[in-house]
Amino acid sequence: MQTMSKILERAKKRAEESNLPYAGALTPREAYELLQKTPHAKLVDVRTTAELDLVGKIPGATHIEWAFYPGMAANPDFAAHLDRQVDKEALVIFMCRTGGRSHNAAITAAKSGFAEAYNMLEGFEGEANNQKQRTLINGWKHAGLPWNN
Repeated sequence: MQTMSKILERAKKRAEESNLPYAGALTPREAYELLQKTPHAKLVDVRTTAELDLVGKIPGATHIEWAFYPGMAANPDFAAHLDRQVDKEALVIFMCRTGGRSHNAAITAAKSGFAEAYNMLEGFEGEANNQKQRTLINGWKHAGLPWNN
C-alpha cells in the first residue's frame, strides 16, 4: 500500500501536467486506497441510474447523475445536489463509466469551491477496445475493486 501523501502527490502532478482545473487525477486503485485511508474522502458516482442498475455499483458511493438516461440530457441541478450531499471540505473523487463525465463533474466541483476535487481516470468500466467493446482493459472493475449489482 502507498502512503496517502504519495498518492495525492502523483494525482496532483497528473493534474498539473495536463493543466486540469481541479486538484488531481487518480487511478482506480489509488482512489480506493484513499477512500480506505481518509475518513473525510467521498466517492461521487456520476453515472446514470440505468448504468448503476445494469452494470453495478460501488458500495458507499454517493450517486449524483451528471446526465439523465435516455438522451443524456445534462443535470441542471448537479452543483446544487453536490452542495447538499457533500461537504466542501471533503476530499471528493468523481467517477463515471470511463472518466469523461467525472472530469466535467470535477471541473464543476472546483468552480463551486471544492478545493479537493479529483477525477478518477479510467472510470468504472474502463476504456473500450478497438471494436468499441468494454472488455475490462482497465477501470475499477478490471482492478478487482469492490462492487455489487
